Amino acid sequence: MVHVGLLVRLEAKPGKEAEMESFLKGGLALAEQEPATTVWFAIRMGPSTFGIFDAFPDDSGRQAHLTGPIAAALMAKAPDLLARPPVIEKVDVLAAKVG
Repeated sequence: MVHVGLLVRLEAKPGKEAEMESFLKGGLALAEQEPATTVWFAIRMGPSTFGIFDAFPDDSGRQAHLTGPIAAALMAKAPDLLARPPVIEKVDVLAAKVG
């Protein structure tokens, strides 16, 4: 069961949209290696607006994700890909259907 999550909003720099999409698609392999990351979605919300939604059983799983390889890769690529810093919101999952 998932109880907490993250909602991350990412705005790509002009001309970096395809690179952002590719980067996010590549994040799936890293998410699959995180046992506490129960749910992970990379999404596109507009021409240059992307996002990540992921969910975890508890806050320790969420914290592990925030200090894990996906977060590190995103922060390393941020200056090149992002028009502004990512907006990261911690959320509580009220109900979920997974699988």
